[in-house]
Amino acid sequence: MNTPYRQLLQDGINQLSLSINDHALDKLLQYHQLLVKWNKAYNLTAVRDPEQMLTRHLLDSLSIVPLLKGKRFIDVGTGAGLPGIVLAIVFPEKQFDLLDSNGKKTRFLFQVKTELGLTNVNVHNCRVESLQPEIPYEGVISRAFATLADMVRGSHQLLIETGVFYAMKGVYPEEEIDALKSLSVSGKTFKVEASQNLLVPGEAGERHLIIIGSQ
Repeated sequence: MNTPYRQLLQDGINQLSLSINDHALDKLLQYHQLLVKWNKAYNLTAVRDPEQMLTRHLLDSLSIVPLLKGKRFIDVGTGAGLPGIVLAIVFPEKQFDLLDSNGKKTRFLFQVKTELGLTNVNVHNCRVESLQPEIPYEGVISRAFATLADMVRGSHQLLIETGVFYAMKGVYPEEEIDALKSLSVSGKTFKVEASQNLLVPGEAGERHLIIIGSQ
């Protein structure tokens, strides 16, 4: 797929030192086109400029690709599918469930899943606290969804015993991390296992991935 944004996306992928094949690149561009189109009517994101959507959404989502471990993930508060759709395109061998309580956004996600043929994606239109999966996940992902404590409280039931939370944040959330130290949920306490500074091509602002496990 040749669009005016292909080279911009490819340049960003190169800066992230990722290797993404042409088939996945085409799907990322298809997703970008759908996001631009549907955003006009559905208000999926406050970002309106298509070029900014590439950097602030797609490349931002791609920045955590090297850090994911496991096969089954759920993206809570996924909104327009960020980062879940992007990750599902790059990792067709992994399972990504997408959860959002907003019906307009999940309708968009169903459309994306159908048009892009993403057989490794399931969409859930509900609140995170109400989901009780038959098979828990290895990772719960969120992108600017809630505080770390709220993320853990609301979605701890989604994880396997050794599973972890992947929280995508802007500036380093020191106060949120401090609040985790006194948090106990269902007899479990939680700790930050890793913190990674993310460098997103075209973005000057700070970005971090906070990985949290139970202890």
